[in-house]
Amino acid sequence: MSWFALDTWIVIIGALAAVACALLGNFLVLRKMSMMGDAISHAVLPGLAIAFLVTGARASVAMFIGGAVVGLLTAVFTQWISRFGKVDEGASMGIVFTSLFALGLLLIVQAADQVDLDPSCVLYGAIELTPLDVVWRPQVFGVVWEVPRAAIILAAVTLVNLAFVVGFFKELRIVSFDPELADTMGIHSNRMHYLLMALVAVTTVAAFEAVGSIIVIAMLIVPGATAHLLTDRLWLMIVLSGIFAAAAALLGHLSALTVPGWFGFADTSTSGMIAVMAGLFFLVVLFAAPKHGVLVKQRRFRSSSAS
Repeated sequence: MSWFALDTWIVIIGALAAVACALLGNFLVLRKMSMMGDAISHAVLPGLAIAFLVTGARASVAMFIGGAVVGLLTAVFTQWISRFGKVDEGASMGIVFTSLFALGLLLIVQAADQVDLDPSCVLYGAIELTPLDVVWRPQVFGVVWEVPRAAIILAAVTLVNLAFVVGFFKELRIVSFDPELADTMGIHSNRMHYLLMALVAVTTVAAFEAVGSIIVIAMLIVPGATAHLLTDRLWLMIVLSGIFAAAAALLGHLSALTVPGWFGFADTSTSGMIAVMAGLFFLVVLFAAPKHGVLVKQRRFRSSSAS
């Protein structure tokens, strides 16, 4: 297996996207809103498509704004339908995100003749090509570094999400476990909810082109769920989820380079393998976790049955 500078950038970009999603995903998992991340990651598509059709440019602030606005509207519409339509929240999420996702795909098909947008890219992204889009060439110790646009954008989003989690850690913790208590303490739970949803939408838009919706959905849910099986402490859960996310990016790309050769294939999607590695981490922890693992629970059950 050969390793090039492009491979390093692919791992960095994948890790930044994964960690940015995992930071926010912990709170979606704790609030039993994992499907909301799925809904937003699909529903931002019409915002991106409309922004492109209006501006005629892919890499524009308008696409961030369009995606963030539609993502926030997804959360608003979901709560509105659940409250006034007399359906449960899961059903309202399904109604909103499937409708918006279908609308987005139709709009992308309309725009496909004018630009290199296609529905398959929505699912898998194009992380293998992101290192070729270089926008910054700083010189460090006499060496010129070619920094891809995706790395800069995702690094900025990751820092914003980290600042949000650290700065509002107390508020997020209280709102996640007891929204009513948060309201009585003067913490506006609805405001925190919509701020979290807006950041999820922005993160989704930032990661969309590079890694596609599959890995966004996976990283919003799987690292946090994996870490939650290992600890009940929120700060440690956040740290572990970031480690799992970054490790999935590294091992996912390595697997994409090596595993297909074992079965006679040339290569496979790095984004898909990153999601697969995250799933494998979850399965291992699900069975082997020292407190909540399946094996430990079976051992406890046998001990209690024997006594």
